[in-house]
Amino acid sequence: MSTPTDPRPLIGEPLPLDLLNTRWSDDDGAYDLLEHPGGLGIWLASAGLAGVAPESPGTLGALVSTRAALFALVQPGATDTAREALNDTLRHGYVRRLLGPDGPQTTIETDSPDWIAAWRAAEHYLRLLEDRPERLRKCANPVCSLRFYDVSKAGARRWCSMAACGNRAKYRSHHARQNQA
Repeated sequence: MSTPTDPRPLIGEPLPLDLLNTRWSDDDGAYDLLEHPGGLGIWLASAGLAGVAPESPGTLGALVSTRAALFALVQPGATDTAREALNDTLRHGYVRRLLGPDGPQTTIETDSPDWIAAWRAAEHYLRLLEDRPERLRKCANPVCSLRFYDVSKAGARRWCSMAACGNRAKYRSHHARQNQA
């Protein structure tokens, strides 16, 4: 049985940004992968969580509420309410460190399997904030809602994708220069 392909224009970002990017828009309209039939399974597989997190209404609900919290947090002037919403997700799990027969082991424990994917996304967001928060970016295209983590050496990435938004911006700039001349 083949797995449906992920229709999103940007995939492979760190888990919390990948979750945010389950909502996007293009010239044909707005999309929400998690509202699409089979979208939860597509996202879990794309995020490497197939088999780790159940494909269930509880998982979907946990991811949608966590995505809403993350979206509120990446807006300018994030509020205490947004932080508390993410903390609600984080309360559903924790990292357990143990010494196993082969050395240190780390496991994630959640109060319900439905929270594994959402908890991982929330926890990974904290790690991104600890590492390089200035590298969390929104695409410079004002009509694009996609988010990315800038891993470029100079830290100067502006577009979600040069093939999409970057080329459109270059075309508009070129067209404007031609019309001026």
